[in-house]
Amino acid sequence: MKPRLAALPIEDIRSQFPALERVYNGHPVAYFDGPGGTQVPRGVVEAMNDYLYNHNANTHWGYPTSDETDAMIEDSRVAFADFFNATSDEIVFGQNMTTITFHLARALGRQFKEGDEIVLTELDHHGNVDTWRSLEKDRGVTIRVLPMDPESGQLEFDQLPGLINDRTRLVAIGAASNAIGTINDVKAACKLASDAGALSFVDAVHFAPHALIDVKDIGCDFLACSAYKFYGPHIGILYGRKELLETIDFPKLRPAPDNSPDRAETGTQSHESIVGAAAAVDFIASLGTGSTRRGSLASAFSSMHERDSELTSMLWNGLNDIEGVRVYGPGLDARRTSLVSFTVGDIPSEEVSKFLAARGMFVSHGDFYAATVVERLGVADQGLVRIGCSAYTTCDEIERLIEGVKEFVSERC
Repeated sequence: MKPRLAALPIEDIRSQFPALERVYNGHPVAYFDGPGGTQVPRGVVEAMNDYLYNHNANTHWGYPTSDETDAMIEDSRVAFADFFNATSDEIVFGQNMTTITFHLARALGRQFKEGDEIVLTELDHHGNVDTWRSLEKDRGVTIRVLPMDPESGQLEFDQLPGLINDRTRLVAIGAASNAIGTINDVKAACKLASDAGALSFVDAVHFAPHALIDVKDIGCDFLACSAYKFYGPHIGILYGRKELLETIDFPKLRPAPDNSPDRAETGTQSHESIVGAAAAVDFIASLGTGSTRRGSLASAFSSMHERDSELTSMLWNGLNDIEGVRVYGPGLDARRTSLVSFTVGDIPSEEVSKFLAARGMFVSHGDFYAATVVERLGVADQGLVRIGCSAYTTCDEIERLIEGVKEFVSERC
């Protein structure tokens, strides 16, 4: 029996995504590549078009389109303040999460010295690893690493207190793994960092599409995500505590603004992407109900979580029932996102991906820049096949995917 979907009107949602009308090799396309970048609804593109057609200008110049640009950027900061439970002067925009994190690492590195320590994890995307490791070379800091357990797909969290000491300056941890879907206890990690007098940075790129973020509850100093993972354009967003944004020695041009958050943004931003990112927040809010944007977001994420859980169970159980398929990551009884990664025997993941693509199912393969994860899983050469469920994913598409994998196994194994 198909699982009962939650109250979200799935056909109404799907009607907002022109990409879902695509046909490839005679098959309607099913997009399972959301963890690498979701499709974009009309409202987001229309908001970006409206900005470029009717308001396009640079900032702070006192004529109408410039004033309108200033106002639209501020409105976008307010949207993300609602998204994070922050204030608008704590919202920084940039090209993407990795670029923002490199910029922040360079800025923080100016106050680090040789022998200072940074704690990272094996479970993270390298956007939250190599960005900080750059300070080994630049500033002589020492990197400590929290290991993952390949069998459970979880971090060995009980080892974290032993990695933090009076030399620790930063703990950087991912909220969720983009490779195997593990959700980490970032609140506990940030508390340990704070108690030791260290800063905390949370990579929420994979987490942001699946749960409503509350930076106050998490207790983090910094948190970053990317709008293209939740129905927006290619742009990164950083939350930083205001008192930190106002005092960190960010690399910047002398004439550039020195207020928070502008001082953390270098050069002219992609204004249309900033507007589009805010429209993506409003798209998610439109899927819920509430008297405020934050309230509507909470309602939407609650409904999406219910659908995600049902679709993920269907996918997890269906793949596990196929002989020759191995599924990785935490089981259904653990906190996880709606992402399932697997291998078929020792066959390269790219072959599986291409087989499914020829049948209209677009999936990701490889290491997804979470190189350490696939190394610890023992599949660095083969790579993983990654399936992600998004707001527009249906039960029928999950069934197609499972049947497609069965067909591949029957032909190749």
